[in-house]
Amino acid sequence: MLDRIIKGSLDRRKLVLVAAALLLIVGCVAMLRDTFDVDIFPDLNAPTVAIMTEAGGLAPEEVEKLVTYPIETAMGGAPGVRRVRSSSSAGFSVVWVEHDWGVDPYKARQGISERLSGIGSTLPPEAGIPVMGPPTSVLGEVLIIGLTNKTDSLSTDSLSMLQLRTIADRTLRPALLAIEGVSQVSVLGGQEEEIQIKLNTPQMAHYGISLEEVLAACDGLNTNSSGGNLSDFGNEYLVKGNIATSRADELGLTVVKIVGNDNASAGTPVTLSDIAVIERGGATPRIGAAGERGK
Repeated sequence: MLDRIIKGSLDRRKLVLVAAALLLIVGCVAMLRDTFDVDIFPDLNAPTVAIMTEAGGLAPEEVEKLVTYPIETAMGGAPGVRRVRSSSSAGFSVVWVEHDWGVDPYKARQGISERLSGIGSTLPPEAGIPVMGPPTSVLGEVLIIGLTNKTDSLSTDSLSMLQLRTIADRTLRPALLAIEGVSQVSVLGGQEEEIQIKLNTPQMAHYGISLEEVLAACDGLNTNSSGGNLSDFGNEYLVKGNIATSRADELGLTVVKIVGNDNASAGTPVTLSDIAVIERGGATPRIGAAGERGK
């Protein structure tokens, strides 16, 4: 049979050349019109959902026991799940939930989201909220970038862990997310910038101020507020209070309590700076709390 095909092709060379030219033209037209879906790196994996959870200050063993294991247990019985894998490192947990072939990826994510809604109360306070990764292929490249403070012997400039984390959050992360093809950028490690209020308990006792009163005064103290609108001669003006600030001295002007007189208008206001030291700093993980919880 093969000999007949070869002999017939040799006897009809012009016809074979014309057919090959027609096939080439049809193939080029189909390629230019995107008739066929072509992928250089096709996804040959089953639908998989990645669940990432930050747990600052926890050792890998505690992350595995207190964070990863509860999430794995909850995901094991989800509809269409055939395998659950995980990875636990210092302060970070990743759980991969693999579904059966043919499962709609978005339905799979919906089922995982319903299971995650009831897990938050079982995780330790050091752990953050479990977050699902973007619906991208698991064959996507993962790049880990480390920021270090490298100085030579002639330079006296140095960057703290707080400054490195601020650069990563405010400069590098938005720049990387703006690049086409980058689906997610997670920043880990370092110290997150925050404003710390260090209370002076003797001063609080002197003014008769409790911790609940300080918390009530601090609740929403750095949030802008709306004042509605003001109508004047046919014009309408929006009124709002701009009180958001990052300066510690301005936050210290917050009134906590009026003392010294039964009449609040005639008493002496006690501000936050009178009973506390307010300064900018970095959040540090709690040391020892995770170990005590894990016992």
